Amino acid sequence: YVRFHLISPLIQQSTENIVLFDTFVNILSHNLGEPAYEADVAQLEYKLVAGEYGLIIRVKGFNHKLPLLFQLIIDYLSDFSFTPAVFEMITEQLKKTYYNILIKPETLAKDVRLLILEHGRWSMIDKYQTLMKGLSIEALSAFVTAFKSQLFVEGLVQGNFTS
Repeated sequence: YVRFHLISPLIQQSTENIVLFDTFVNILSHNLGEPAYEADVAQLEYKLVAGEYGLIIRVKGFNHKLPLLFQLIIDYLSDFSFTPAVFEMITEQLKKTYYNILIKPETLAKDVRLLILEHGRWSMIDKYQTLMKGLSIEALSAFVTAFKSQLFVEGLVQGNFTS
């Protein structure tokens, strides 16, 4: 089991940055779908999560091939690229995801409760409104470059690994 948390102070600076980060993580997951399929068949699991303060990368499975999967994810992260069609598809999916969160009373209530309790938290309504105003491909590219330049890393490795 390997878990790394790539933390960046950039994410929480504005609602636009949070939405750009969500878009970035979804495009990265989409890009990894085909190359990581063989790892999935070999019973290796990976998950990319857009955490509140950064990207969480989790991989687990048999230890002798796990570093290859982790390296694949890091390679796609470092050489991040996307097409305008993928950008449009992911932003449309994100609009639906945000909207579905807003129309469910229990998730909306949780969001409002956390907004009251946590200092500096951005609401789902703010995120949805930012996304509806529109994002640009250039803004995403600039965000990803800035994100990769301001990273702090925390990691946990458990299992049959050597140092």
